[in-house]
Amino acid sequence: MSIPFSVLDLSPVVTGSTSAQALRNTLDLARHTERLGYHRYWLAEHHNMPGIASSATAVLIGQVAAATERIRVGSGGVMLPNHPPLVVAEQFGTLEALYPGRIDLGIGRAPGTDQSTARALRRATGPLSVDDFPEQLVELRRYFDDDSAATPAAGNRPPMWLLGSSGYSARLAGMLGLPFAFAHHFSAENTLPALALYRESFRPSADLDRPYAMVAVSVTAAETDERAHELARPQALQFLRLRQGLPGPLPSPEEAAAHPYTPLEQEIIASRLDSQVVGGPGTVRARMDALIKSTEADEVMVTTSVYAHADRRRSYELLADLYDLAGSPAAQVV
Repeated sequence: MSIPFSVLDLSPVVTGSTSAQALRNTLDLARHTERLGYHRYWLAEHHNMPGIASSATAVLIGQVAAATERIRVGSGGVMLPNHPPLVVAEQFGTLEALYPGRIDLGIGRAPGTDQSTARALRRATGPLSVDDFPEQLVELRRYFDDDSAATPAAGNRPPMWLLGSSGYSARLAGMLGLPFAFAHHFSAENTLPALALYRESFRPSADLDRPYAMVAVSVTAAETDERAHELARPQALQFLRLRQGLPGPLPSPEEAAAHPYTPLEQEIIASRLDSQVVGGPGTVRARMDALIKSTEADEVMVTTSVYAHADRRRSYELLADLYDLAGSPAAQVV
């Protein structure tokens, strides 16, 4: 099957290392995946998270675009309620002007952080709300119009995507005729219902004449199933700790193996890994093919979070080889 494969990077900070090293790893991985044939490279906005270094998303997008030549670079995504739409338009208008035809603007409606940090970002003291998200989105799009006074956004509009993990953004993306990216890696149980809702709600627009759905999935590929599960357990433990209110850097495989899991924690870890694509080449190909078939995805976005940067590079290499990304250009994409 010939569809594009792309990359979602959270710039993971691992135990014993630094955010500076995580950002250097991001630049290296972007260059590496470009050579392997991946289509786009998106950075995720999260704040006040010790294990994620991509908080200044627009800044990092500019650095990745400067360090690469062909691959599309964008946000996966910018959490619009955290920012004045004019600021987002100015940032991404600047990026599009500097790197024309290579920038994507992925928009989300969740804060991507805790409530106190969201208030600090928004400089607000009252109750937080995303009820005006559609109005914010309309305002943001208007700043990119040719007759807008928002320089350099005017006339420099990158393709806009809506991101989501539930039906709300799916329906809105369909109604606006925008491409839609679903966070399967975060909310696997909602994937098929949300994609169905997106396709049912879709109305052709100046941006898109038919639905275009991308599915983001967590993948850990290694030489064997056993090795892949060993590499994947640290990010599952990191997720468990986050749910327990203990966010932190990505633990090592040794730390993950030594953790004294309770029966409930073991169930959470197993459930987390079951929704991911983890294994040797044969297992990864079978599970990925099944996901693409069940979702009818037009594109797959892969996020891989493992302790050693060399293992992360290798995981993307194995997946690229399985689908011959360098040698088989995909069909026309957004």
